[in-house]
This record gives sequence, structure tokens and C-alpha cells, in this order.
Amino acid sequence: MNSFFHPVIAGIIGGWEILAILAIILLLFGGSKLPELAKGLGKSIKEFKKASSEADEEIAAVKKPADPTKTDSTKNHGAN
Repeated sequence: MNSFFHPVIAGIIGGWEILAILAIILLLFGGSKLPELAKGLGKSIKEFKKASSEADEEIAAVKKPADPTKTDSTKNHGAN
């Protein structure tokens, strides 16, 4: 965990606060809805990571220098 956030979170939220938050979530959503919420959260995180890696690949492809051995047909457009 990042060293900046760890002391801040540890100073604000302790063990009892986390237990209280979990108890409130359990009361609001009920025991039967929690697995569905966790499953949906997991799918969302997986989809976000997939989209992020695809975007990184596209950026890398755009930044990749062009192959100098290949000729571009648009360069000689006015030569005809």
C-alpha cells in the first residue's frame, strides 16, 4: 500500500469503524444481496482493467514509429 495513504487511513478509520460500516451495509442490503453486490463489483473491476489494458495497447501502437521500408501511398498522390 502506498506509504502516503496508509497513515492517513489508519488515523481516520479504525477496526471498530470498519465493523460498524460493514454492519450498516449488512442491514441496508441484507445477507442475500451482498454476494450479488460483490460479484457485480468484481465484474466491474475486471472490465475496467480490460479496458485500461486495451487503451494502453492502442496508445503504444500509435506511438510506435512507422516502418521506413514501407511506402505510404498518400505521399506520392500528386505525382500522377
